[in-house]
Amino acid sequence: MNKTEILVTGRNENTVRSIAELINNNKDQVATKATTDEEAIEKFHQRDFDMVVFAGDINVEEERKLRKIFTIQNPDIIILKQSNENDNLLVNEIIEALDKQRNGKKPSFSFVDDALKNAGLNIVVQ
Repeated sequence: MNKTEILVTGRNENTVRSIAELINNNKDQVATKATTDEEAIEKFHQRDFDMVVFAGDINVEEERKLRKIFTIQNPDIIILKQSNENDNLLVNEIIEALDKQRNGKKPSFSFVDDALKNAGLNIVVQ
């Protein structure tokens, strides 16, 4: 199975590094770090990311700009923002978002079996 590619971006290098290490502790995920908008955009164009995680230190204007760029290039991208310093909550948010996306992409089938609709048989089951 392929690893989930996650881009982690923020302004504080230590915060970005700690989030990336947290993500890399999961054997099914690999994190790529970026500490500037330009670096994040460049890395996003170079690789096929499944998710972007914004560190809590990104301001609203930068986040809006990056969200717009990322969703134009990949409408299915999952974007999360680190809301607090609790590492377990971030890990759970990542896992839940990935599971939700995977479950949403499962094919579903629906059909009506009307093969005997016009057969004219009067069968009564009692």
